[in-house]
Amino acid sequence: MLSAEIIISDLNKIRKQAPLIHNITNYVVMNVTANAQLSIGASPVMAHALEEVEDMTGLASALVINIGTLSPAWVQAMIRAIKRAEAKKIPVVLDPVGAGATTYRTKTASQLLQAGPVAIIRGNASEIRALVETNAQTKGVDSLEVSGAAIEAGRQLSSKYASTVSISGPVDYIIKGAQTIAVYNGHPLMPRVTGLGCTATALTAAFAAVNHDYFQAAAGAMAIMGIAGELAGESCLGPASFEISFRDWLYRLSDKEIFARLKIR
Repeated sequence: MLSAEIIISDLNKIRKQAPLIHNITNYVVMNVTANAQLSIGASPVMAHALEEVEDMTGLASALVINIGTLSPAWVQAMIRAIKRAEAKKIPVVLDPVGAGATTYRTKTASQLLQAGPVAIIRGNASEIRALVETNAQTKGVDSLEVSGAAIEAGRQLSSKYASTVSISGPVDYIIKGAQTIAVYNGHPLMPRVTGLGCTATALTAAFAAVNHDYFQAAAGAMAIMGIAGELAGESCLGPASFEISFRDWLYRLSDKEIFARLKIR
């Protein structure tokens, strides 16, 4: 089971080891997610060219695949990167952004899941449901469901692909087989900032790079997200200052805040 001590240990490992995280992600969030990874101590790199994607994955400790701004060439690059990650035995974290909004996105997410092992699938409730339910829909890249509505879909997805499934929402649910952790940390302003879902995926990859119990890694990342969000929300004026304060708290988080604020079940 997850504990504050495990989360603190993983965060300290990230800060000490500065693991290289290869992100094939979308144009909207590249700067946001790179800065978030830097703030907790990881080392981000963004590379999606077919000519270098396999080489870059070969250098990394974890791979993020985020389908937010798709194109056929990027899909090819993602598949190549997943296969290279499989050969190197590093974790792949897939964010099926907007799955359920269009047929192309949903089919692409399924195609990527079949390209090679995916350690962690991280998405909102609508995206997770869209990967197992043909009639599930999403509002663009936003969820139409609360996270708890996708727990059964998460279990099915975890069973089918032997992956950990991380479902974000007011309560975050992390699922692996019969195991479930609920993370109750967070702040209402978090959905008002573009890219914080993708940031959760980026941080999850950093935790997976240092803890190969991917169930623990996924839950730890969501807890750190939520705690930093709570602290940022206490002093900010709105979404813009929240984003800056959130990044500062990722950098500043200490054992004290984690022990005092961690809310998991």
